[in-house]
Amino acid sequence: MPKVMMKLLSKTAITFIAVLAAFQGRSVLGEGMASLESWPMFRGGPALTGVSPAKLPAKPVLKWSFKAGDPIKSSAAIEDGTVYLGADNGYLYALDLKTGKEKWKQVTDGMIESSPLVLGDYVYVGSGDGFLYAFKKRSGEPVWKYETMDQILGAPNWVKSPDGKSNWIVTGSYDYFLHCVDALTGKEIWKYETGNYINGAPAVSDGKTVFGGCDALLHVISLADGQKVKEIEAGAYIPGSAAMDGNRVYVGHYESEFLCVDLEEGALKWTYRDRNFPYYSSPAITDDWVIVGGRDKRLHCINRETGEEKWRFSTRGKVDSSPVVAQDEVVVGSSDGRLYIISLSDGKERWSYEIGESIIASPAVIDQWVIVGAEDGVVYAFGK
Repeated sequence: MPKVMMKLLSKTAITFIAVLAAFQGRSVLGEGMASLESWPMFRGGPALTGVSPAKLPAKPVLKWSFKAGDPIKSSAAIEDGTVYLGADNGYLYALDLKTGKEKWKQVTDGMIESSPLVLGDYVYVGSGDGFLYAFKKRSGEPVWKYETMDQILGAPNWVKSPDGKSNWIVTGSYDYFLHCVDALTGKEIWKYETGNYINGAPAVSDGKTVFGGCDALLHVISLADGQKVKEIEAGAYIPGSAAMDGNRVYVGHYESEFLCVDLEEGALKWTYRDRNFPYYSSPAITDDWVIVGGRDKRLHCINRETGEEKWRFSTRGKVDSSPVVAQDEVVVGSSDGRLYIISLSDGKERWSYEIGESIIASPAVIDQWVIVGAEDGVVYAFGK
């Protein structure tokens, strides 16, 4: 059978399985997942793969900008024509996608670096004040808040409960715990203790969640009951989020290495190392490639199977922003103050826009739109 046909059949099978997977903590395709018109959470979906089916504008232009006033590290979520994101001033904003006009805002008692999650009728976000918040997505009306004992910097994720009847929200905190709460009530389901701060978002797939932290471990946890499945030594603390695909996990750490881990074997599949600079960026993963930013001022494209480099793209500043792949292009920000679109096939620049201030947030991508916030406190929307 031709290789292309095998890939198509494989994708069809994966889609069918995902639609049936409303149990064992697995997400259902179409809910809380990236689509042409939706980017509902950090990295687009629960597995944190950073891939959108959308097409980027051929020649993007700035359609609007919105001044939040304080630096923006939160990555936007887009759902039903509304852009949601937080800022260091403690506000969560809801903006009209077409005009950039404010629909509503809600304030917390700490900075919001966490990226929001839009699921059902609610939007969820963590704050530096140690609370996980739920708001009604249309009105901004507060629904509940759940207290952890320290700041929440990473984005929340979600899973179906084992009986498929409810949704659970999963988030890490600087209190060393991974917390799982009921999406409608904010009541605690379980929590799992680690040995240090949890910076990134937990990745969710196939009944498990995987995340790293300042304890230099990759934690694999059962979503059904919050029990440890295994721990894998990463070799250094993990400031970003991992991406999952089946039994493979991809993540970078502070000691200048990017790792592919086989969960079934509980061991490293390969290690990629270029120069002595850490990885704060979370990776995007396609069928063949892993794309990740580094503090060496480069974007790296790596072969998924072998760990060999395909190309490197150089910027003029560290790349903490997490790249998004949209068909045959990659969009990413840099601390050099530019937003870039790069060819996936050869790593050549196709377009860039100079904002002038560092971009740490990751872009949100839907069809013909790219939304990103910057350290100048402004949200930028690019379209046709």
